[in-house]
Amino acid sequence: MANPAPNTGMMSMGMGLRSTPPPAPGSSPFAPSANQGAGLSVIGTDLTILGQNIAIISQNRLQIDGDVRGDVVGKQVTISSDGSVIGTVSAEKIEVHGGVKGAIRAAVVIVHPTAQVDADILHQTLSVAEGALLEGSLKKSKDPSELVPNLDPGSYGTKTSSFA
Repeated sequence: MANPAPNTGMMSMGMGLRSTPPPAPGSSPFAPSANQGAGLSVIGTDLTILGQNIAIISQNRLQIDGDVRGDVVGKQVTISSDGSVIGTVSAEKIEVHGGVKGAIRAAVVIVHPTAQVDADILHQTLSVAEGALLEGSLKKSKDPSELVPNLDPGSYGTKTSSFA
């Protein structure tokens, strides 16, 4: 019979056990993250987000590989060739490789050859690659401040929840 592994002070991970410490007392898992300014958020190819009056807000970079039917707001938003948005996409910079139907508002908009866009685009700088499908209206903003994305989740109407 083999000798059991020595006790190293580590707890074995079984069903129902947490690998991360529990939240601090008095803190809410629904409170905004303290680390909002870093990293990349990804909506994967296996994810579809549907809803009425929803807004997805990223404090930094957001990559959409799945399907979103709602509004998307971020500092930088990339819609991959597998991704699509039906709604309004607002950011400082937006790159579209996939599909958008609705509206795009950004200082910099880049539409790649694989893109299929049916949207009204308000921009400062617009680049459309050969091969991209683009329908809708194009308007260059005279006031750059109207293109600044609203990244404050508290300013959006929220449904009250019984979780808080």
